[in-house]
Formats: sequence, C-alpha cells, structure tokens
Amino acid sequence: MFARAFRVRASTAIKGSDRRKLRTNVAAAFPNLSAEQLTEFIPNKEELNVIKIHCHKGEAVTVYVTNRNPILFEIEKALYPTVYALWVYPDLLPAFSTWPPVLRKLAGGADLMLPGVVVPPSGFPQVERGTLCAVTLLGNRAPVAVAVATMSTAEMLAAGMKGKGFAVLHTYMDHLWEYGDKSCPPTLAPSVTDSADKERAEDGEEPAISFPTDMLQHVDIGDLSLKEQDGCATLVGKEELDEDKAAETADDASTEVQQEAEDSRTPQEQMDALFNQCFFHALKCKVKKSDLPLLTSTFLRSHMFSCCPAGKQLDIKKSSYKKFSKFLQCMQHQKILQVKELNKGVESIVEVDWKHPDIKAFEVPEGFSSASAAQDSKSEDREQVYHAPEIIPLYGVSTKMIPLFQESGHKKGSVLSSSEVRNIVINYVKANELVDETNKNFVKVNAILCDCLLDKLEQDEISKLKWDDLLSRCLEQMQPLHQVTFFGQEPVVRKGNIEPIDITLAQRSSNKKVTIIKNLELYGLDPQCVANILQQKVQASASISPVPGTKDRVQVQIQGNQIHHLAKMLLEEYQLPRKYIQGLEKAPKLGRKK
Repeated sequence: MFARAFRVRASTAIKGSDRRKLRTNVAAAFPNLSAEQLTEFIPNKEELNVIKIHCHKGEAVTVYVTNRNPILFEIEKALYPTVYALWVYPDLLPAFSTWPPVLRKLAGGADLMLPGVVVPPSGFPQVERGTLCAVTLLGNRAPVAVAVATMSTAEMLAAGMKGKGFAVLHTYMDHLWEYGDKSCPPTLAPSVTDSADKERAEDGEEPAISFPTDMLQHVDIGDLSLKEQDGCATLVGKEELDEDKAAETADDASTEVQQEAEDSRTPQEQMDALFNQCFFHALKCKVKKSDLPLLTSTFLRSHMFSCCPAGKQLDIKKSSYKKFSKFLQCMQHQKILQVKELNKGVESIVEVDWKHPDIKAFEVPEGFSSASAAQDSKSEDREQVYHAPEIIPLYGVSTKMIPLFQESGHKKGSVLSSSEVRNIVINYVKANELVDETNKNFVKVNAILCDCLLDKLEQDEISKLKWDDLLSRCLEQMQPLHQVTFFGQEPVVRKGNIEPIDITLAQRSSNKKVTIIKNLELYGLDPQCVANILQQKVQASASISPVPGTKDRVQVQIQGNQIHHLAKMLLEEYQLPRKYIQGLEKAPKLGRKK
C-alpha cells in the first residue's frame, strides 16, 4: 500500500476527547495490551498528530504520529499498527517468519506467498482468515511487515504451504516508514517455546530451526524460488539461498566491525563523519563546474541532503561545527573549495578543486548511482522532482473571539480550518436559538456576537446579520494562518497569508527592461535552478541577488520582459495555481502578423 509515495492532505493535533476515543478504539482492536501499555501507546500529554493521506492508488488513509513516528494507520475505520509501534510491542500481533532475502520483495509491494514462510518447530500460531499478523525475519523477533492472513492456519497446512498466505499492507523501508525517523529494526531474540530449544538457550546455544516431518512431505525446500509471481514474493532456491546467506554472513561481519568502530566514536564525531561523507559525495556526484557559483544553502539542501544514507539525518547542530558556514570554512582551509559573499549576506561556492586528493580518493557508497549518471540526469531531475505544495488557509482564535469559541472547547491560538469555523459558529447560533423566526436568512446578534463581531459604532445600530455576513466577519476577526505541505514532508503552519510569487518589470540603463521574480523559496522552488532554466529557455542572462530589506530572501533577475515564458513554466510545468502568482498581466502583448 505504501510502496510508492503518498500525498499528505492535512495534518492536525489531536484533541483530548479524540485522544480518549482513539485509546478506546486501540484497546478494542488490540485487547492484549495492558492498561499501562495502552497509556504508553496513546500518551496523555505528548504531542499526537492526525495526518490525512492519499496513497498512489487513491486510498484515503488516516495516520497517527507521535514523536515524529507514525504508530497507527486507519483504513475504513480499521486500525493497524506500524512497524515503529511493533518494535516497541513485538508481541502485539501473531507473527510469522520469512527469510531475509524476501524482505526486498515485500518492500517493493509484493504479497507473501506460503512457500516463503518459515515453519517453526513449535508450529504456526492459530489464526483465522482476515487476522492481522506481523511478519518477522528469521532469527529476529522484531516485525518488518504488517499483513492480513488470506487463509486460516488450518487452510495453510491443508494447501501444502502453497499459494498466497498474506496480503501485505505496510513494511519496513516503505514510504510510511520513511515518513518517520527511518530507524532500523531492533534485534530481538526469538521467543523460545520448545523444550529442546529452552535447554539449548540455557546452555548458551541458539535454538535449532527445523521443519516437522509432515510439513516436509508437502514442501520441498529445494524447489522453492524467490521470484515475483503475480505481484507476490516466494522463497529463493536452495543454491541461491546458500549464496545469499554466505554473502549476508560476510556483510554482517563487515557491518559488525563497522558498527563497533562507529560505536567507539561519540555522537558528535559520528555526525562530523557523516557531514564529511555527504560533502565529498555531493562534490563528486552532484555538482558540476557549470553550476558555480552555487549558493551554500542550495548546496546543503539540494545536494548534500540527497547524499545522506537511509536511516540517517544530517543535523549541523549535533556536529562539532554547529554552523554550516564554519564547516565550509574548514573545507576552505583544506583548499578543497572557495566560498565568497557575492551579495551582502549571501554566500556562494565559487570554486572547487576537483583534483584535490580527498575528492579523488572518495568512493561513492553502495546504493547510490554513479557520478556520471547523476551528472547526466541532474538538470532533468531538477525539473521532475518538483511537486507544487498544497496550501490550506487556516485561522487562529484571537483574543477578541475567545468568548465565541470557548464553548466549543477552543482557546486563544487554536488553529482551525474555515469549515471548522463555520460549523462552530452554526452550532453556536443553533444552541443559543439566535436564528430569526421571521426570516431564517438572518441571525440575531446577542451580547457575545456583538462584542466579537461589531464595531463600537455598529453595536447600537445592528441587531441582525445575514449568515454570509456573520461568517465573513468571524473569519476577518481571526488571526490568518496557512498550512504548506511540500511533497514527502510534514505540513508546516505559518502565520499570516502566504505571499504570492511576485513578478515585476524594472527599467535599467539604456532603457532596457528586466524581469524580477521574488518569493520562489516560499513555494519550495530553488531560485538558482529557476534562473538556470530560464537562462537556457530564453537565451538571456540571469542573476540572483538578495531582496532589499531582507536577510534570507533572494530574487531572480533576467533580461527583457520574460513574463510570458515565466507564466508557461510556473502554471504548466510546475502546476502552481494562478492565484499564487502576481504580475502575470504584465506579459508582453503579441502583435498580429500581417
């Protein structure tokens, strides 16, 4: 379900009453949770957000997030735990094990076939068709997938362990997992249930994994193969499995050595090493000489972040440098690059020593594309990666409006959508019987509505308001806010109304016109990238300079009246709504051909 990227529609903090209702629903869905575990699972005071998403196939899903990690998702009023929740409560669901090579197929959207399920000596847990189950990897009790059984345990055995056994909903390494902190599964020892296994565990030996005789009559291990059949994953063949296991053993050994070396370093030293790795990776694979000069902020956001390995996150404050400018100064002292302040307050990388020994000696980590492939597709990726943000106007309860909203449980600063404001006002009017009996299009103004919505000069003159006037006055008296959701990121709520992209024309020397574009950053657009694309399209020089009177804003300036080309790029290619672009009416009028 989450094998492909989903779209976030809305994100709100859960209210106290909804939190209690959710806890009741969780208790009903997972009765084996104790009262103490239930309180930990749905905490009373910690931040808990509700996120509405749309999956790539159009499914509407509600996700509950706490401590930045999704813990539950809800589909058609049915609750399902995420892998983050199952790592804390590994025994929450009946579990079935599979082989490690199968995981990559499950993460790619495949279902789990019965030949890929490992039969433990103690037998399978008893489940019915439609039971929610966890999928684990052999040797680790930490779940890596959440699935629904398509057969009961008896039907699985009767089918000779053939056919599709589980419909997979969510896995470790899918996009729902990526929405969290991208942590890896913990290592949890398998539960020891067999008496012989218990004796081995007491002696310090690992429990043996064997297949019951009756099951071996139905399943020939040598005939199993890992390949995708009708979108389902099965097990690898015996020879391939031996090779995979040998490779995994070697990888595990090297990984353990690497982890031991990393564990010996402080978190600060580890973050320093991660910054160095991403820095050299970005210079070697992402940046070309033609990109210079390059804004340091763009280099960090667009190049270094994309080189960060999965499961890790760059955070300059956790490093010894504390500021990215100090990190670049250190690299400058090593004569790897040169940074200059081309415009006041805006630093850019102006030169890179591509022949520096550290850059030449750097090896690209496995899992990343080669430098040449990255460079060839760089300009193309820039255009394809952009997704127009979703912008939702919101309203905050102001001091003046507190009396009107406190009956519905809201206080100063509560963030509401326009529909929520409308419902609260309508409920207030009906509860206080303020609808005019003679004309239901009007609402009688009581003392609270008078104080909240009317000016001093109006209070003695107006006794009734039309519904539309009442609602518009409510919105006008509230604090304007807006929520911006960029593709693949959590929604961000900002104060005020969002500023539109501002396009203006200016006169320069010799009566030449230039087009100036501001506020691109507010919509997730890289000004340098926009300048480069425009320069190529219209064959005119483009530059970037700070916006006068600001510290962190820049503007794009390009020769001539290029509003026609800008409109086509912003509206058609980037698919930004026209209402968020200001100045398109200044485009040059095309003359008629004679």
